[in-house]
Amino acid sequence: MPLIAPSILSADFTRLGEQIEEAEQGGADWIHVDVMDGHFVPNITIGPLVVEAARRATELPLDVHLMIEEPERYLADFVQAGANRLTVHQETCPHLHRTVQQIRELGALPGVAVNPATPVETLADILPFVDLVLVMSVNPGFGGQSYIEGSSAKVRRLIGMLSAQGRRGVEIEVDGGIDPKTAPSIAAAGATVLVAGSAIFGSGSISANIQAIRKSLAVEV
Repeated sequence: MPLIAPSILSADFTRLGEQIEEAEQGGADWIHVDVMDGHFVPNITIGPLVVEAARRATELPLDVHLMIEEPERYLADFVQAGANRLTVHQETCPHLHRTVQQIRELGALPGVAVNPATPVETLADILPFVDLVLVMSVNPGFGGQSYIEGSSAKVRRLIGMLSAQGRRGVEIEVDGGIDPKTAPSIAAAGATVLVAGSAIFGSGSISANIQAIRKSLAVEV
């Protein structure tokens, strides 16, 4: 069954530590942190200080998604703040291999993300060097968007590429519009990590919302 990574983008930041703890107690596997710079995406969110605060609130892996230009300038800051995984966008890194190497040298696990309009085939040459591929199933920048149909097909193509290269153990993460209705088909396509924000933190019990996604994954599609 895929891992569930609640995205704190949708959390109540006046109660961030408490809500992260609730997510951990409710069965979250990772905590997903969306970092936006107002340039690569039309929003500004958080920086290393919030990652550091999240690190104090949980022992779960911190999965930090850098939706920013020139991410190489900030890699060390996020690792020092407590990030276990750092994912950068293929679209922002002209020297992607070098950036991935830097992440690993800093002691974190490197990942690469692609926007909905970016073919996964553009990742062929970087796949041997990453531990995670993030398929964006909404256009990045805001929470609460609807899942873009066709994202599951990208996951299947990605699995074929990894298989052709003999790569095993690479996490395939999907982020955007994931809830109990969309999660089963995404998991059936082969995703190993599901990021959910508003479906978990939006309303109601955080624990119950996580369990609702898990329950949906147990239903055969």
